[in-house]
Amino acid sequence: MATVRPAAPEGPGPYGPVGRSPWLDIVWSAHQRWVTVAGRPVNVCEIGPEDGDPLVFVHGLSGSWQNWLENLPVLAEAGFRCIAPDLPGFGQSPMPAEKITITRYGELLDELLETLGIDAAVIVGNSMGGFIAAEVAIRFPQRVERLVLVSAAGLSIEDLRNDRGQAILERLDFVLSAYAGWFASKSAFVARRERLRRAAFSIVAAYPEKLPALLVEENLRGSGKPGFVAAVEALTTYPIQERLPEIACPTLIVWGTRDRLVPVKDAHEFARLIPDSRKVIYPDTGHVAMLERPAAFNALVAAFIAEKPNEDVVQPAVA
Repeated sequence: MATVRPAAPEGPGPYGPVGRSPWLDIVWSAHQRWVTVAGRPVNVCEIGPEDGDPLVFVHGLSGSWQNWLENLPVLAEAGFRCIAPDLPGFGQSPMPAEKITITRYGELLDELLETLGIDAAVIVGNSMGGFIAAEVAIRFPQRVERLVLVSAAGLSIEDLRNDRGQAILERLDFVLSAYAGWFASKSAFVARRERLRRAAFSIVAAYPEKLPALLVEENLRGSGKPGFVAAVEALTTYPIQERLPEIACPTLIVWGTRDRLVPVKDAHEFARLIPDSRKVIYPDTGHVAMLERPAAFNALVAAFIAEKPNEDVVQPAVA
């Protein structure tokens, strides 16, 4: 049975980063490298002490490792070995040799950890990345010490397995082909203009105009990648709901009340189905809580990882 932690009186804190974000002062090219997995190169960003406890971040649909810019340096400074790959077909990673499927993405993460010499890790996944992280926890339980699902896909997405859903996907494919590549190529232009920033990022963030232009710019670079259409098909053709009770590790479920992509009711369903789970729901927050509430999110994840078995830790910022 899922555990819901009591709310802290101070709430989720400010929306967006406060002050100068640490990621702005990092030469990120020094932390990226190509790792060969299943015979294909995968772009991997890694920061933090090599002997630190491994913390793996998995981005969502049309995302990239930059989706975790507000989290990687903070948690690395806290002593974690932070690893954020670009999934094949997204970011800088080329398309995989095989068809994109949730199963294959799960296998890829398992193989990536094996290649990096990591026996087990805490895995944090957003949206499609949460779906993939759950798949890893089910199929490779020895790999996952703890699981963090941030607005994870996999439940409501099943509603698109019908004619109406297919029409929506075809329309989405058209819009992506027409506009996403332009947004990515003009990310700096778009991000620096408040109205365009709102138009481009409102699908994922509750208040994109309140987020720093540079942060939005870096995240827009991940759009318009070739893996999008195949990944959408993978999301809508792979049921996971009945298998969620198989997840045996402690699981933290994080959501926003204003998530326009994955409804907050899915958070309650994930919490109901995953035995050792708890949910934290941020008010006035969209689909990317790790960017919209970075201070609260980073503290929450660090506290969750630090829990001792059976310890009833009060989690901050529960709605």
